[in-house]
Amino acid sequence: MDEDPNLSPVYAHSIKNAPAERWQTMRDHAMAVAELAAERGMKFGASELARVAGLLHDVGKYSDSFQRKLKGEALRVDHSTAGARIAAERYAQLGRLLAYVIAGHHAGLADGTGEGGPTPLDLRLDPKRYLDVPVASGWEHEIALPAGLAWAPPAPNTDRAVARQRRGLSLSVLVRMVFSALVDADRLDTEAFYAKAEQRRIERGGWQLLPRLKEQLDRFMAAKAAGAGPSRVNLERARILNAARIRAADEPGLFSLTVPTGGGKTLASLTFGFDHAVKHGLDRVIYVIPFTSIIEQTAMVFREALGPLADHVIEHHSAFREDEALRKLEQAAGGESGLQAGERLRLAAENWDAPIIVTTAVQFFESLFSNRPSQCRKLHNIARSVVILDEAQTLPLRLLRPCVAVLDELARNYRTTIVLCTATQPAFGAQRRDGRDGFEGGLTGVREIVDDPDALYERLRRVTVKPAETLGDSGLIEQLRQHDRVLCIVGTRAHARDLFLALKDQPGTYHLSALMCPTHRSRKIKEIKAALEYGRCRLIATTVVEAGVDIDFPIVYRLMAGLDSIAQAAGRCNREGKLKREEAIVQLFETEGRRSVPELRINEDTARTILRRRDRDPLGLDAIEDYFGQLYWKKTQGRDDGLDASTRWPDQKRGSILERLNVRAAECLLPLASVAGAFRMIETAMEPVIIPYDEEGRRLLAELAKAERPGRLARKLQPYIVNVPRSAFERLRAIGKVKAVQEDRFEDEFMALTEEARNQLYSEDVGFDWSDPTFQKVGSRIA
Repeated sequence: MDEDPNLSPVYAHSIKNAPAERWQTMRDHAMAVAELAAERGMKFGASELARVAGLLHDVGKYSDSFQRKLKGEALRVDHSTAGARIAAERYAQLGRLLAYVIAGHHAGLADGTGEGGPTPLDLRLDPKRYLDVPVASGWEHEIALPAGLAWAPPAPNTDRAVARQRRGLSLSVLVRMVFSALVDADRLDTEAFYAKAEQRRIERGGWQLLPRLKEQLDRFMAAKAAGAGPSRVNLERARILNAARIRAADEPGLFSLTVPTGGGKTLASLTFGFDHAVKHGLDRVIYVIPFTSIIEQTAMVFREALGPLADHVIEHHSAFREDEALRKLEQAAGGESGLQAGERLRLAAENWDAPIIVTTAVQFFESLFSNRPSQCRKLHNIARSVVILDEAQTLPLRLLRPCVAVLDELARNYRTTIVLCTATQPAFGAQRRDGRDGFEGGLTGVREIVDDPDALYERLRRVTVKPAETLGDSGLIEQLRQHDRVLCIVGTRAHARDLFLALKDQPGTYHLSALMCPTHRSRKIKEIKAALEYGRCRLIATTVVEAGVDIDFPIVYRLMAGLDSIAQAAGRCNREGKLKREEAIVQLFETEGRRSVPELRINEDTARTILRRRDRDPLGLDAIEDYFGQLYWKKTQGRDDGLDASTRWPDQKRGSILERLNVRAAECLLPLASVAGAFRMIETAMEPVIIPYDEEGRRLLAELAKAERPGRLARKLQPYIVNVPRSAFERLRAIGKVKAVQEDRFEDEFMALTEEARNQLYSEDVGFDWSDPTFQKVGSRIA
């Protein structure tokens, strides 16, 4: 629409100490954001929805009060609600969905109704009840809206009952996807405007296309195959890789890659991802890893494979309080004028536009259920991607249904290929392998990448699992003394530390746990590998050693655990297949006088049931499927469905996430903020502490103490982080052992162990150590 020459210019962003002629007009901003948002919405068939959201998101800035704010008056102005009301009034139900997006593009997605979180949408849409909205005028002279909106609704699950149960989830994913398109478009345009005003270049994009990365990976894999010896394991790895290349031509959707530990599934899955994305015109590969402890080593493997294109691998995880930091940035930038706002928005940028992303399951799934602009900004780039879910069996049981449901939604309606990649395939299918009913509401049409995974398992079967013995610590220690090379895995940090200290007098005894910072663990693993090759090596470890650590012992002692954990432990035994399977022993044991982590006892009990059958391999695919089937059944036998059982609802009432989303979905009243608060992959509150472990860590801390912008240093300091239970953290802070770095600037975002405390509480043998009974009691529950 043509601009009315009789109207004074209306501005979206100002520049401090610059004439208004250099400011960004609302018309320019609205049109640019609408086009950018539409481009992003096109990825999932919602281009027009995203375009309208872009046109209306800042309509409130046409108000006199906002224009006065830009000119320097100290006013607090809500510039988001006006556009939300217009959308709801003009476009019926679709407009109400857009209203969530527009109203929340700074403060976050609100609940449709209720009292928690940001002001509920129904209140903001009612001008009689919510009056804190400026009267906007003149916008219709500059912004032309379509008369109506056409949109094809998402394809529901073919099971009608499941489709009804997921209606609210489906709508919530659509809202978040459009929200993502708008937030990214808004921030990119704002960033570009201020960069131009400041005459600075934006280092964004410029990625090589996926076919170029695929060429580089192909060359690496060819060289790797040429250099591999003619062993049985290497032969199977080559077969797995070839199967991945063949199946990459299949249509996008749901896949599984069931490969025993040590079968080369990491690079095989990446090869599948690149081949599949190039074949079907998808945009990127997103590799989702369960534990932060292995994200860096996986990214390192990928960087090695991509050689000169190594910088195209982007890690997205944070050991620091990223959500809280970005929330503060968003609040400060919302409606703020001047250069500082543009800079803050730039710092908050995380949109996953790179061709390969390596991230954590926590980051991936919590973003899909989040209401924060900073977390949701990247979601549109999950559409048209290949998502490889490594160690898929590690998803928390209490959130399993919403996790499976959102994976199904992505595959069904957002052209996302999902690969469930694991040695112990969880029973997520609606049908079991033998045709019996499987997981209620489970996935359908999942295609296995490798041919005959049962035969593959038999060919790669390298260990014998022996029934559990009941041992006290003294008996266990005596057995461990009898072996020159042995790995013992227990469930808690305290137990591992006690066993190590009891064996410390023996040459070649090592300890490994998450109480060591990643840099420390990496150095310790190198020592362990050298000891395994040249001398004695007794390693006492927590489950951290099961998370992708490439070590090879002839015998492994494993405290009774879930069958999936036992399989992970077995992956550290005879890994290269140099021994006969009868010679490579995984010895299970029960302990006297030690209690396991309560949350995992149901896994242990289920494993005991499966292990009672001596007529089959307890790690075979049928046994694993029976294990997961029984585990899921047990979790559904209580008052509530234990597979969708968040305990963090703001109103403290009961109800699953899928149920809550569905209650008033027909009215488009979705509890988006409440769900975001309830969906937490990790329930135990942990706090990151920076450890001045070595000279490099101390140097980085010294830089951080003077830095104005922490982003680069925060990434470099992540290998020096140990996560500490919150109660223990607060005790350490109270006695001055942990202190904030630049508290006046960063508040408590960066907390570090003091140099004095480093010498007192952190040792080369066991990492973060303590003798305080209260601290030990809390920490002993965390592996």
